[in-house]
Amino acid sequence: MIPKKPRRDRRSEATAVEDFKRSSPKETFAVTQEQNSDVLEGAKNVFFTDDEWSSSCVVVAKSVASRIEVTRNSLRIGALICRNPRGMRCQGISSSSKMNNSSSIQPEETITKSQTAEKGSNNLNVPERMTVQELKTKLRSMGGSTKGSKRDLISAFKEFFDEEVDDSHEVGEDEESQLDQVEGEKSSKTKAKSLCIEQHNEVTSTVSVYKRIKIREKQTTKDPNIAMANSKEIENCNKNETLEHEESHKLNQVKGEKGSKMKAKSSHIEQHTEVTSTVSADKRIKARAKQTTKVPNITLENSKDIENGNKNDVLEHEAEPWTVLAHKKPKKEWVAYNPKTMRPPALNGDTKHVKIMSWNVNGLRALLKLESFSALELAQREDFDILCLQETKLQEKNVEEIKQSLLEGYENSFWTCSVSKLGYSGTAIISRIPPLSVRYGLGISDHDSEGRLVTTEFDSFYLISGYVPNSGDGLKRLSYRIADWDPSLSNYMKELEKSKPVILTGDLNCAHEEIDIFNPAGNKRSAGFTIEERTSFEDNFLKKGFVDTFRNHHPNVVGYTYWGFRHGGRKTNKGWRLDYFLVSESISENVHDSYILPDVAGSDHCPIGLVLKL
Repeated sequence: MIPKKPRRDRRSEATAVEDFKRSSPKETFAVTQEQNSDVLEGAKNVFFTDDEWSSSCVVVAKSVASRIEVTRNSLRIGALICRNPRGMRCQGISSSSKMNNSSSIQPEETITKSQTAEKGSNNLNVPERMTVQELKTKLRSMGGSTKGSKRDLISAFKEFFDEEVDDSHEVGEDEESQLDQVEGEKSSKTKAKSLCIEQHNEVTSTVSVYKRIKIREKQTTKDPNIAMANSKEIENCNKNETLEHEESHKLNQVKGEKGSKMKAKSSHIEQHTEVTSTVSADKRIKARAKQTTKVPNITLENSKDIENGNKNDVLEHEAEPWTVLAHKKPKKEWVAYNPKTMRPPALNGDTKHVKIMSWNVNGLRALLKLESFSALELAQREDFDILCLQETKLQEKNVEEIKQSLLEGYENSFWTCSVSKLGYSGTAIISRIPPLSVRYGLGISDHDSEGRLVTTEFDSFYLISGYVPNSGDGLKRLSYRIADWDPSLSNYMKELEKSKPVILTGDLNCAHEEIDIFNPAGNKRSAGFTIEERTSFEDNFLKKGFVDTFRNHHPNVVGYTYWGFRHGGRKTNKGWRLDYFLVSESISENVHDSYILPDVAGSDHCPIGLVLKL
């Protein structure tokens, strides 16, 4: 309805223009050139009669037309120009914020493209800062779904807003197609990037899985439980990939449904982008499906190989526990001793050498009665020239009987027995090389009653088979050991060394360093590892020019020669290194091999060996 014409206002042109500028609102609306004439004509009909139209009012009307922008559908003269031109308090003109919040005031008015984009960006950021309760309240007021997590609520809010914006857009076809083309290009680039990232992550995860499998295959020689973990990991990997493919197909179906709804509202270019991205996703899924048909075969073969390797490794570790590093506080550079891999190749027949073995048998007669032990097999396997024995526990009346049972070729044997305590201690040397001379004991009556030492002289060295006294329970013999026995033996060896190099072998009852015992901290006051015994060992032997051949050849190798029966330490390789070959420094360079034979059972000690080039 057009309002009645107001009374004539005969103000001057300058006064009218100034009043209008002060009273006009800040917000403007678009108006076309075709509408300018309509506005001017309307202003003429409202303010003046035909004969009263003047140039001053034309200026005012032009100012109104230039500062007030409307659309064709919302052009209503009565809403734009009211009866009080001085105040210009017209309810028809409102700010953009009022137009957005109250659709009932001006349902026919629409906003421009820039204002719509600004509104969309602001509203898209609003739900991220809202709480779950605020989101639910807002969605209820809009008639949306309020179920799901915060992420679902935000998605519902954004979808509702997108639909609202799409319905409110009334832009030209040319401008809309250009905008959709730009948005389609951006979306296609974003989807392409996301697909590349997903493919890269999938390839990276697959490669990392098989790298771990290869690493674990190498580690199975150390830990028998790793292989089972490998097979389980492979199965889990296959299951996860299968589930991932199913989820990908479901996701594509959901995307397809959403895409079909959006196609009705989007442009032809956006439809093309959706089809392109869907095709690329399908190609990626098909490629992965082809890979999964190959991967199970590979993983099954790997799992079978690993399981077979596991069984062998478990049996090997059970049969050869010494190959597993056993120490309470090992250092990084320490490794377990494995004679199969650490012994050098045997010398050829052209190199003159001698092979000596030493063994604390812990009762020779008991050892020979064992069905699991065969002296013949040991001699044939090792082909030693000289065998030194300790703790034979023989009496003199048993020596002749033992001599008759010696292997063929080892006719030279020399025995010493304890006379102060029968069936105790005792040492021997059995050789197929006849010695030049033989000595028993140290030549000191206080030390020679227990049969602890036999010395044989050969062409190029002296060989001593010794069984050093144990300090005993409560360290009762510790003072005798470090004050009497060790110095006397050291002086004896140095005296022999004046004519020939000396080799001392046998059970020396001392773990010299922490690497030579499984639990060094728990045995600080145990016989064989007291600081007094270790210091005496170093001062009387090592510092006197005798070389520990095994430690000299294997500085960072953990190898034990004794495991107590009481705690079953041999099965877990919790032992001590108490048996040695000490040689004069002058022949230490001639030592080809100094080794341990932990696989030879029958005693709480195992044999040790020395190969010396002559």
